Amino acid sequence: MTYCCGLLVREGLVMIADTRTNAGVDNISTFRKLHIFEKPNDRVVMIATAGNLSVSQNVISHVTAGLDNPDTGERETIATVSSMFAAAQLVGRAVRKVRETLGASTEQVNYDVTMLLGGQLAGRNMRLFMVYSAGNFIEATEDTPYLQIGEHKYGKPVLDRAVNFESEIYDSLKLGLVSMDSTMRSNLGVGLPIDIALLRRDAPDLEINHRIDHVDPYFHDLRDRWSVALRQAHLNIPRPPYGKRR
Repeated sequence: MTYCCGLLVREGLVMIADTRTNAGVDNISTFRKLHIFEKPNDRVVMIATAGNLSVSQNVISHVTAGLDNPDTGERETIATVSSMFAAAQLVGRAVRKVRETLGASTEQVNYDVTMLLGGQLAGRNMRLFMVYSAGNFIEATEDTPYLQIGEHKYGKPVLDRAVNFESEIYDSLKLGLVSMDSTMRSNLGVGLPIDIALLRRDAPDLEINHRIDHVDPYFHDLRDRWSVALRQAHLNIPRPPYGKRR
């Protein structure tokens, strides 16, 4: 299992992904799931992946090496597409191609995969998409400025209550990490290290590209402070006025 989230606010884009992959309690591994493609002064594109690891790795290989565009006949890569929308179309084609290729070999394996695709090309709009296992996709909007994939249900309440399009970008990063911590506490299939990236709107390169490991002091402090804050919050809420008071 895994958990990844992308938050698109007015100031820019935050992407967060864990690295845990497991095929049972005795087969847990670490694989990078946040893939970053940078072309100086031209583009920063990020892809976070959840689901079948074989499909995910094959898709990343295809968008890096290139696929033919059925409309133009030209070979496209993530480094040459003309827009983020074209990048989402490229990832969708790659997903369909890999599923068709691998699915032909056996019917006994779940080849589902979902991906978050976010970034900006120079002179174009910053955008964030979720690509489904069928190759179709949806886009984050000002009304819904974040997208999640993988084991998302534990971290969703945090983002629902606190994130909006006007959220400050570092506050958005903090809330994304709180949602990751909430997920890690409730699901052993999600775990450290965590990869994070932060891209300001119209910036030429990433402001943050960092891996949080088991000894990261800020993340440990965030986890402790959030736990204390939750306990204090429920203590500050008045007792329910139902039933007989004892």
